[in-house]
Amino acid sequence: MSTNESLAFTVPVLIVGAGPVGSVLALELAHHGVPSMVIDRAVGPSKHPKMDYINGRSMELLHRLGVADEVRAGGIGPEHNANFVWTRGFDQPTVATWEHASVDEWVERYAQVNDGSAPTQPYQRVQGSLLEGILRERATGHPLVDVRDGWTFTELYQDDTGVVATVVDSTTNTWHTIRARYLVACDGGSSTVRQFLGIGADNNGPRTQFVSVYFKSSDPVLRSHGRGFVTVEASGVTLVSRDERDTWTASLRLFEGETLTEDPVELVQRRLGVRIAIDEVLSIAQWEGALAVAATYRRGSVFLAGDSAHQFYPTGGHGANTGLGDAVDLGWKLGAVVNGWAGPKLLDSYEAERRPVALFNREMCANLLEVWRRFAQLARDGASSEHIAGFLAEETHQGDNGGIHFGYRYVDSPVICAEDGPAPIWRWRELVPTTWPGGRAPSLRLADGSNVFDHLGPELTLVDTSGDGEPLVRRAAERGIPVRYLRIDDDTVAKVWERALVLVRPDQHVCWRADEAPADWNAVLDRVVGGAR
Repeated sequence: MSTNESLAFTVPVLIVGAGPVGSVLALELAHHGVPSMVIDRAVGPSKHPKMDYINGRSMELLHRLGVADEVRAGGIGPEHNANFVWTRGFDQPTVATWEHASVDEWVERYAQVNDGSAPTQPYQRVQGSLLEGILRERATGHPLVDVRDGWTFTELYQDDTGVVATVVDSTTNTWHTIRARYLVACDGGSSTVRQFLGIGADNNGPRTQFVSVYFKSSDPVLRSHGRGFVTVEASGVTLVSRDERDTWTASLRLFEGETLTEDPVELVQRRLGVRIAIDEVLSIAQWEGALAVAATYRRGSVFLAGDSAHQFYPTGGHGANTGLGDAVDLGWKLGAVVNGWAGPKLLDSYEAERRPVALFNREMCANLLEVWRRFAQLARDGASSEHIAGFLAEETHQGDNGGIHFGYRYVDSPVICAEDGPAPIWRWRELVPTTWPGGRAPSLRLADGSNVFDHLGPELTLVDTSGDGEPLVRRAAERGIPVRYLRIDDDTVAKVWERALVLVRPDQHVCWRADEAPADWNAVLDRVVGGAR
């Protein structure tokens, strides 16, 4: 061990892991004026692309942080679609294609309506490694974020004031201690922090092993079924176009007892059933597929977020998007507590809100995985392509799932003012515009062309279509609770937002609504900010 002098650091929040979730968490904290330290065992972004799809809801959350345009600039051009192609093999005709419109097409569709059923942002295809690089660089450049590359978490202990973590700087082989009020584990599916805390997982089915080959090839055989985003081959190979030019990922399952005793590239070639000319192998990764959600998201002053809290197969893009939602939810709440305007119960709501979302998304991931499995099994069993195409036609809703991405509601959250009576219907394919407490508020264009979301404040916002809400904001200010007053005189907003007074959180979710001032406004405030400070 080096004799270099070890150092002690004190920060409000220590984040372990500088991937997309850790970086967004740091940026969210900075958005609320809270400093953080981010440590990561790697000295830069992953070279392997990992995820490749950011849904529209995640893009809305990134837009709040001012990084959405940069992410789009680094991703696939808006003219390209995101079709799924199903095939028995590259030497045979296409069995079926699931159409998924391009970003440009979605933007055009959204422009035709203004009833709350359209989001403010469409999806974006982008390599996970590029996303990680963009967010990591943005976090590194922020004056409130201290990013330490090559620093590895080893252990922690907790006391009444927070957490003391021990880390080692691999670049100098020096040990350091970091005292933080809170620690957040964003260190992936094999989270060292989670294992140190002994937090188990709720698994849905066995874990399975996969290998992915990231490569460059201009061989035209890879386009023999058109310009698919994802090509599902019946032999078990999933081919993903990473840049719509010559960069690809081929992933395949290693069956029980099968190991990488042969060249993974040769294994991919054999499974594809055709020889393809590979110009360059960029990386090879072996990974574990799982459907697991941590038994708890919190242990004292330590929280889990992203893949440390839940592991999904990449099918459907649920993993990274669920993690980005975790980062924003936890980030604004930690910011509110550190800044002194929220009570301790606000942090209790993190698990109450985000774990049910992860459990739901796990089942949606399993749902699509089952389609994958049945497609391959039907092909092996000799079903005709016409029969398989008919089966797949009944499953096209799997890729048209706006309700999954935008429609989750925090119905059992302790910091949401729940209402009696039946909740509005939830639809798989659509956004149902409603201000029912716990759900995402409807986004609408105003007369000047701006969107309601553009006017929401960094903390709480009281949207008022009646003109009676200003005294409520003043009373909140007297208690030190930051609430922006947003008076909107717009008939469409008044109709779609359903109530004259709607209190919106920093994450654009509604926490209270009414047509007039409540009898006990202090009780409302106490609930939505997590009790007395």
